[in-house]
Amino acid sequence: MKSLHLAGPDDADRLLPLVAAYHAEAGFDSDDNHRAAAILPLLDGSPHGAVWLIGPRRAPVGYIALSFGWSLEYGGLDAIVDELYIRPAVRKRGMGGEALDGVAKAMREAGVKALHLEADLNDERLHGFYRRARFAPRNGYALFSRVL
Repeated sequence: MKSLHLAGPDDADRLLPLVAAYHAEAGFDSDDNHRAAAILPLLDGSPHGAVWLIGPRRAPVGYIALSFGWSLEYGGLDAIVDELYIRPAVRKRGMGGEALDGVAKAMREAGVKALHLEADLNDERLHGFYRRARFAPRNGYALFSRVL
């Protein structure tokens, strides 16, 4: 995908406002310091995750952030789509699906065994989007979290 760019330190000024917009839309309780502390290590090459800009690098319309882990079940490295955001004015043009496909291809080529994501149980529109991107719910499984 030509409009998917791995973000680096020079992209922080374009990326952080997109993250702020997504967090506001999703109702996340985060501030500038929280978002910078979460994003900047990834832009500096942390092995724990990566962020890609969606759209033109100089004026991105969104981003996709992955975090990496290890799965005994899948036999190696796995990744979670932690956040996927497209500006509301340009949604429903296929860019989110293209970003998921592009990242999935890059992860497969890098040896990642599985790509996961989560969705609100009641958001059927989002479920349809993820199914079109070839993600499937795992029967009998639910993601549980414990904030530390």
